[in-house]
Amino acid sequence: MSSGINIEELVAGHVKDTDSFHIPFCHVHIPQFLVDIGITKFVLIEFAVVVLMCVIFLPLAVKIRGGQPVKGRFWNMIEVFLLYMRDEVIVPSIGKQHASAYLPYLWTLFFFVLFCNLGGMLPWAGSPTGSVMVTGVLSICTLAIVIVTGIIHHGFTGFWLGMIPPMEGAIGIVLAPFMFVLELFSFFVKHCSLCIRLMANMFGGHLMIAVFLAFIPMSAWAIYAWLPITFLVVVTVVCISFLELFVAFLQAYIFTFLTSVYIGMAIHQH
Repeated sequence: MSSGINIEELVAGHVKDTDSFHIPFCHVHIPQFLVDIGITKFVLIEFAVVVLMCVIFLPLAVKIRGGQPVKGRFWNMIEVFLLYMRDEVIVPSIGKQHASAYLPYLWTLFFFVLFCNLGGMLPWAGSPTGSVMVTGVLSICTLAIVIVTGIIHHGFTGFWLGMIPPMEGAIGIVLAPFMFVLELFSFFVKHCSLCIRLMANMFGGHLMIAVFLAFIPMSAWAIYAWLPITFLVVVTVVCISFLELFVAFLQAYIFTFLTSVYIGMAIHQH
């Protein structure tokens, strides 16, 4: 290509995890100290998300514990998110009797996924949830909680055999092994879908933005083409960015909602 720009590297650099931050005109490499322990851009963003959540929610918890009213638009907004997730998602999915035990995890899960999603809206940052390694760990955590919950409520054998829907007579005896295999396969596929759904939505959206942005340097060789293409690309990317902002909230909601549903299914079997 006449511009000499590696478009593949330009596009991939905006969506993949790396050991550096790509800012204009330079790469800021992440120090690994004496040993390469795998500290990458996404790892640093996740640490930043954890710190941000502590800064937001620890003061809020202190106020609530002390009986102080929550004042201010920001704190009221956070409280609206918390109460909505509790009253409209978690309690209906799990049940009022058991929901309080899972509220800390599900609240934390929602805001962690949300803030990681929003990291992709920041210049030169990225969405850790666009990596299958991150979403995979989150899905494994949900899987472990669901299995432990089911075993606590129904016992080890009762939980796994409880996946088989009630069937009577000889037909039930014949179909039970096949239904168990089918339900067991479906059980693990559902948790795998948590990982793939979140990763694909976040990765795909940012990849689309990166591809559109790559049109600008690709057309730089012709000034008569560069100006209109740049204008169209900027308008398109702004529109897609608003869509990505909505998707960031939506995917955090869906991930938490499905996790609540799976926990509720482990408690309330067939």
